[in-house]
This record gives sequence, structure tokens and C-alpha cells, in this order.
Amino acid sequence: MKKLFYILFFFLPIAGFAQLNLYKDSPLDYEWKYVGTAGFSTENALFTSLAFNSSGQPYVAFKDFEYSDKASVMKFDGTNWNYVGSAGFSAGEVFEIKLEFNPSDGQPYVAYDDNGNAHKATVMKFDGTNWNNVGIAGFSAGEAYYICLAFNPLGEPYVGYSDYGNDEKETVMKFDGINWINVGSPGFSADGTQSASLAFSPAGDPYVAYADLFKNSKATVMKFDGINWVNIGNMGFTPGEADYISLAFNSSGEPYVAFEDWTNNYKASVMKFDGNNWIYIGKGGFSTGHVLYVSLAFNFEDQPYVAYADGSVFYSCSVMKFDGNDWINVGNNGFSGNNSLFTSLAFSSDNKPYVAFIDFENASKVTVMKYDSVFVGINEPQKTKLLLYPNPATDKITIEISEVTEGGNLSIVNIEGQQLITRHITEPNTTIDISTLPSGVYFVRLMGERTVSMGKFIKE
Repeated sequence: MKKLFYILFFFLPIAGFAQLNLYKDSPLDYEWKYVGTAGFSTENALFTSLAFNSSGQPYVAFKDFEYSDKASVMKFDGTNWNYVGSAGFSAGEVFEIKLEFNPSDGQPYVAYDDNGNAHKATVMKFDGTNWNNVGIAGFSAGEAYYICLAFNPLGEPYVGYSDYGNDEKETVMKFDGINWINVGSPGFSADGTQSASLAFSPAGDPYVAYADLFKNSKATVMKFDGINWVNIGNMGFTPGEADYISLAFNSSGEPYVAFEDWTNNYKASVMKFDGNNWIYIGKGGFSTGHVLYVSLAFNFEDQPYVAYADGSVFYSCSVMKFDGNDWINVGNNGFSGNNSLFTSLAFSSDNKPYVAFIDFENASKVTVMKYDSVFVGINEPQKTKLLLYPNPATDKITIEISEVTEGGNLSIVNIEGQQLITRHITEPNTTIDISTLPSGVYFVRLMGERTVSMGKFIKE
């Protein structure tokens, strides 16, 4: 199998935070913040896959080390992350787990490389009480790697994989309600495949993208025309090797692929097929540094977003979007802790980007973050200065402002948005006891009649 990066020993010093002034129309009105608790899984994990149910609840699937490396799925109920059915529900150890919801019945499905069945492909679904096999467990002809899962518009699950029963070539199968059957010929690619991604076009056609060993590991995309798998544009269309390939469609039906671009110093690139050729979206290699675990998704405005572990900031998570001209950061570059790997990006029903990842700064457990408004209800605030010290702080924090606004109210808020301490401010310097707060990152908001300022500090 191709390389998997388990990067365990990078450390990023935590620096003090400068003053932040928030404005309603500014991107600084928004922050990446935790969904529930950081590192919420019971034990360390691998292979995160994030998806939303029809009610807008985020679910994440992963390999669960607490339960003998088996598959687990958890969902967020608005307050806590809870197991969906039994934890560790698979027959044995799993690899490369993928989670998707069936559009016809709303049930979550998972596909994975099943070590409990000789590394063959297995798919399970949750019926509201239990996880059950879809068809037989281990249905592929041989070992199945780089597994991907998608549903056609009728709600039939399709699985693509590198088929070790067919010389490591690509195979796609679907479940017809009784059996898993081949979609076209098994092993239809010209040679072995790696890093596959499967998606359906808006017209309902299955497409698969992969690193094509026949073309020196450059990317190839194929679609099933009802009889055969045919190439979309040239085989091996990327300038050089491509890894961590992620396939998605815009609303016009154009296929996009995001990938680690070896020609561009292993940075992130996105290309689309314009009907004739594969072309870069923006510049090739737009990320700041080397990337791992690239994940592509479109928001409701048809803007492509990519998430990845960002080598320029110790493999913290970064997200960028294409604004029509350039790729720009969504929030801070490297907003998570160091070594946030196996990134999975999805949009909620209210069009907010969420990212799930394995959080090595939280004992290699699962963490989910979302890009959301930090403060709401601010009506055209004007600038006022705010200084926090010491930062980091242990027992007390002093808030210094350049001018006192009559009726100014100060709040200390945690990263989940919960208001923990409030004060009415009448002096330019105010010292607050924070000794009872748990260690972590906190926001300070000062609101007056026409002003707002926010700062951020670390409680050690």
C-alpha cells in the first residue's frame, strides 16, 4: 500500500495573541471553533470520515483504538458526541473507513477495508438500533484498498477500490438490494490505482478519480457510461504525480479534483474538466506549504473549498476557498493544533464548513471544528483598543482599554462560545480572577453602546 503519514513529534510553541478588533462585516467575525470537546473519542483513532444527516447533525466515522481498532461512528447532539449504536461494531480491525448517508432513507453507511475478512471490502449500515452488513461481509474478489463510497440518486451504494484480486486495478461495485455486483468490468483501469475518490455527477453518472500507475501516478478520471468506463479527458492529466485525490462536482456538473501536487512542491492544487481539457483552478500549488490528506467540497454558493494538513504550520489543519480569482484562507492558516491528520471536510445544512481530523495534540483522538460566527448581534461597532496581560496567564488577567465607554460590558467566553465571566467596566484597567477556569484558549469581548473589542488569551 502507498505511504500513510503518522507524524507524532512536531511541537509548535504557543505565542501570545495580539489584540483583535471585530466588525460585523469583517472575516474576523468568524473563527474556527470546536464542535463539542476537542479530542472527544474515548481513545486514539485513525481514518476520520465526516458527513451530515438530513437533520444537519454531524457524524464522524473512525478506526477506534479503544475497541480493538474496529469501526465506530459518533454523532453530535448539540452538546456532546455520542456513539451511534455500539462502539467498535465491525467484525475486526478496519482501515480507510468512509461514511456517507443514503439519500433515499437517510441511514448512515460505512465502507472499509475489513481485516476481519481478509482485507476485503465490507459495507455496513445503521438501522436505528444496530449496525448490519449490507450484503455479505468481505464481498470483493480479493483484498480492497483505497476504498471509497458514494450513492447514486436512487440510493444504491457504490464502492470503488484498488482491487488486489485484479492486479491492483480499479473496480467499482454496487449493491442491487440483494447482491454486490460489478459496475462494468472488474479491474477496468489500465494499471494499478491508488488514492481513489468516487462521486456522482448531478446527472447521476458515477465517476472515479485515482493516481494512475499506468501514467506514473498522475491523476486519471473515468466515468461509467452505462456500458463501459471511459476516460474523462486525457489519462494522467496532472503535470506530475498526484496523491490524496479528492473528487467533487459543482452544480453545473463539472468534475473537480483536489490533490497533493508533486510538480508544485507537494502543495495543494485543484483542477477541473471544462469539457475539453483539465485546467487548474487558480494557480497550481496554491497552499503555503506541503500538504497531506486533501479533502474537497463545494459550499451552497458553488465555491470549492479544500482542507488539508498544512506542512507550513507543523501539519495543523488549514482550509482555503476559491473566490473566483484566487485561493484564500478560510480563517487562520493552521487553525488547529499541530499534526491534525486525516482531514475530512463537509458542509452543514446551514452552509458552514466543518473539518474532522485526528488530533495529535489531544492524545490522537478525534476532533471536529467548524467555521462559525464568534459573536452575533453586533450592530456596526466602532474601533476601541484592548490590551490583555499577562498572556499566557495563570491566576489573573488584566484588561486595559484606551477609553472607557459608559455602560461597557465585558465577557470572557470559551472556544465553544459559552459565556463564563461577565463584568461591568468603568475603569481603564480591570483585573479579573481566572484561577477557576480550566486551561485553554479564551476570548474577551468588551461591548459599549457603539463599540466592540475582542482579545484572546491562554489560561495555563
